[in-house]
Parts: sequence; structure tokens; C-alpha cells
Amino acid sequence: MFSLMLFLSSGIFLGWSLGANDAANIFGTAVGTKMIRFRTAAIIGSVFVILGAVISGAGASETLGKLGAVNALPGAFTVALSAGLTVLWMTHFKLPVSTSQAIVGAIIGWNVYAQLPTDVSSLTTIVSTWVLCPVLSALFAFLMYYLFRFFISRTSWSIIRLDAYTRTALIIAGALGAYSLGANNIANVMGVFVPISPFEPSTLLFLQLNSAQKLFLLGGIAISVGIITYSKRVMETVGSGLFKLSPVAALIVVLAHSAVLFVFASEGLKAWLTSLGLPSFPLVPVSSSQAVVGAVIGIGLVKSWRNINFWVLGKIGIGWITTPIASGLSSYMLLFVMQNLFLLEVYL
Repeated sequence: MFSLMLFLSSGIFLGWSLGANDAANIFGTAVGTKMIRFRTAAIIGSVFVILGAVISGAGASETLGKLGAVNALPGAFTVALSAGLTVLWMTHFKLPVSTSQAIVGAIIGWNVYAQLPTDVSSLTTIVSTWVLCPVLSALFAFLMYYLFRFFISRTSWSIIRLDAYTRTALIIAGALGAYSLGANNIANVMGVFVPISPFEPSTLLFLQLNSAQKLFLLGGIAISVGIITYSKRVMETVGSGLFKLSPVAALIVVLAHSAVLFVFASEGLKAWLTSLGLPSFPLVPVSSSQAVVGAVIGIGLVKSWRNINFWVLGKIGIGWITTPIASGLSSYMLLFVMQNLFLLEVYL
């Protein structure tokens, strides 16, 4: 059991890093606009991210598994560790980077080291979402802004009443966003361990958990710890550094972000669209950071693009470019160390 937890520790560390970085984006705008206290945001986010991971986390992990099926536990440990270190490094510089990009880069590093082909179709699908995700989120925010403005203009609420409603709506939207994050991004945390999961199915509090769900529960807890202990730094960057948001605009950002993560994680939505003969979105673990940044930009374009802090946006963009590269290189180097220094089989 000790050796098992030792190898899974890198996935736990990656979950903590995701909670500290990506998960902060759920409530970043609400905290940045002082509508919700950080402690409240952290508690709500922690609970619902675990629920999303366990209940709806299976869909997005399938596409990630096709990219490269890590077939040895020490290899999975190294891949997750490389991604986690990369995200932690970016978090230190207060950059909301993509954990999805980090794990993809690390898996490709493993493919190269193991001299196994990378599934080009899966890679193309995943990389396309790196562009589609922020664009779709910006579009959602753009449309929601006009919808909210139309609705508010038809009401006679006082500023105090509107403020109270907005605060409540931010809490509800944040809970939904945390659930969507857990459902979508748990594949980043524990996806590489699913093919070699050592857990047996069992019952927990009247819930029947399969092997993968046990991994997702462990990863969800790690994400929640990351939210509570180290997410405040990135919340401040997203919430107030990129574009100054009003409370209503902050609510729109959370809703747009949550909608995008749900679209790329819902097996039910995909099946429904397919049954109607309509094109569906791939089930891919997309970046929470990219979704929230896209939504903030969407709001910025509506109100005034001149108020967007392009310096901060440029730093974020550089982080998105360097993350998969740095993660892939560190994965390759750490795999070499694990195999040649510690004499562990990192691939079969």
C-alpha cells in the first residue's frame, strides 16, 4: 500500500497544483470584485469539485487516454509529476496556465521516451480545443452580457437588491462551475493512472464506486486542498489584473466558463446532439484558465477593448505556449532519471 500511495502521490500533487491554479478561476472574478470572501469560495469550490470528479469524471478521460496509454505505474507517476511541477512553477509567477496543456505535454514526452507513436487524431482534437475553448467562452460571455443587460433594464431593482441577487447568483454559479471543473479536469489529474488503476470496486456511503471513480475521488480531494491552501494568488490575477470587472460581469464570466467546461465534459449532451444528427463537441479535458480568460476578454470586448490589460494577457499567452513544451521536456528528463538512476520500469 505504501508503494502504491508513493506512485499515486504525483497525481495527488498534480491535483493540488490544479486546485491552486485552474480551480481558482471558478471564483477568481467573484473574489476579485469583493463579492465573495475567499474562505467561502474555497469551501464551496472544494465540495463541488469532488462531486463533479466522482459523478461525471469519466467522459473527458477517454480522449486523453487515446493520446498515450501510460502502461507502467512508475511512468504514470513521472508524467503526473512533470505536469504538476510545471503548473506549480507557473503558479509561482501568478499565471493562470493550463493544466490540460501540462499533462498533454507530459504524455507526449512519455510517448517519445518510450518510442511509441502519439495518436495524431487525438492530439489534433485536444489542441483544437486550446483555441476553441477561449473563443467559445468569449462568445458565451459576449452574448450573456447583452442578455443580462436587457433583463436588468426591464427590472426595477435597487442597487442594494441587485447586489444581493448577484452575490447569491455568484455562489450558485461557482458551485456549478466547480462541479464542471471536477467533471472535466479530473482526467488531467488521474487520467494517466486509469489504465493501470490498482483499486477494486467497492461501496462508499451507499455509493458504488468503480476503480476509476476511486482514483477520481482521490484526485478530487487533492484539487480541493489546492483550492483551500494556495489558490488566492491566481484568483487575484484573474479577478482584477486582466480587466476590471463589475459584480454582474463577474457573474457572467463564471457562467460562461462553467458552460464551456460542461460542454466538453458532458456525455449526455454529446449523445443528445449525436442523436439529433448535429455536430457535437469532443469530450476533452479543457483548460479552466483558458475558459475564464476567454470570458473576461469577451466582457472586455463588449465594454471597451482599450481597458483590457494586454501586458497581463501577453504574459498569460506566453504561459500557455511554454507550458506544454516545458512539461514535455521535464517529463522526458525525469523518465530518464527514473529508469537509469532508480532502475524503475517507466514503460512496458
